[in-house]
Amino acid sequence: MIPIFRLLNRTSLVMQILVGLVAGIALALIAPSLARDLAFLGKVFVTALKAVAPILVFVLVIASIANHQQGQQTHIRPILWLYLLSTFGAAVVAVVASMAFPSSLLLSTHEATLAAPGGITEVLQGLLLSAVDNPVSALVNANFIGILTWAIGLGVVLRKAGKATRGVIDDVSNGVTELVRLVIRFAPLGIFGLVTATLAEAGLGALLGYLHLLGVLIGCMLFVALVMNPLIVWWQIRRNPYPLTLLCLRESGITAFFTRSSAANIPVNLALSQRLGLHEDTYSVSIPLGATINMAGAAITITVLTLAAVHTLGIGVDLPTAVLLSVVAAICACGASGVAGGSLLLIPLACSLFGIPSEIAMQVVAVGFIIGVLQDSAETALNSSTDVLFTAAACEAMERRAA
Repeated sequence: MIPIFRLLNRTSLVMQILVGLVAGIALALIAPSLARDLAFLGKVFVTALKAVAPILVFVLVIASIANHQQGQQTHIRPILWLYLLSTFGAAVVAVVASMAFPSSLLLSTHEATLAAPGGITEVLQGLLLSAVDNPVSALVNANFIGILTWAIGLGVVLRKAGKATRGVIDDVSNGVTELVRLVIRFAPLGIFGLVTATLAEAGLGALLGYLHLLGVLIGCMLFVALVMNPLIVWWQIRRNPYPLTLLCLRESGITAFFTRSSAANIPVNLALSQRLGLHEDTYSVSIPLGATINMAGAAITITVLTLAAVHTLGIGVDLPTAVLLSVVAAICACGASGVAGGSLLLIPLACSLFGIPSEIAMQVVAVGFIIGVLQDSAETALNSSTDVLFTAAACEAMERRAA
């Protein structure tokens, strides 16, 4: 077995993941029954990531703030503005694409039983309540807004603690980071299990009736990932943005595509930020924050599916309403959960702008779940990879200005 381990150490993790991806596709096509039996590999991997992410964020943020030296610069504010700019820009792109290539849906009398927010106020209230959640509850339920709130508070207080205490906190942070690296080493097996189970169970037949809608959704996400975001990054760093963009898509986007959870991809993004040499005080906060509010993909999903329902029902859309929809979609996207399908339950909120009743809006949500095999995967890949992209761009921009 030693030669195998040596080969694994010499092979990059991304290459191993690609091998797992190809092997998963092949197994799903050749032996679907065996592929279903191996689905537990993907579940174990995602569960492990979700289990370690809240603890990692909690201790890493506390350690970063507690050991922060006076005078060190962090870049959270410009990163926050980049997150919001990208999310709003993505909503605008989705509005333009939906008007240029309108989609129609087959809406029936199917009754959905999912609960959706009643308005933007309810979304914002939910965010505030999440921030003041019990810390134990926040850790158990992976409430990253609450985790960040408590971690920042404890980190600020512990800055006055003794050197030995702060050293212990730093050691705990390093220990949890090592455990995360161990979990990430199993990513090839996890991706293998996820892709083989997805193709064996869902297949592509269920998606054929929604090819046009999927084309608009994924086309918007590709445009944002490969055109709009690189333009934003170029504006920050004033050099070719594509090496950094493609690196983030490759090393963060691939795992996010298959885990379909921004929260589960936090450990991957933190590890990538460390390899890029970014400032720990910055990325330890910006990455978990991005998993909560940097939701360009969610803004696209909310906008495209809402306008598809509008087009199906023959409702007219003028420019002011389209702009308002972009703003609402951006705000709703920031309130979307960092788990698979989190953006879909916010579609009824956007539909209410056009007077679409919740019974019909929830049918649109059902359509979203049907196409979620690809839609949610592409959405998460865009969201999560952009967390690292904007963090790296902001750090480089600030360093360039300070030089």
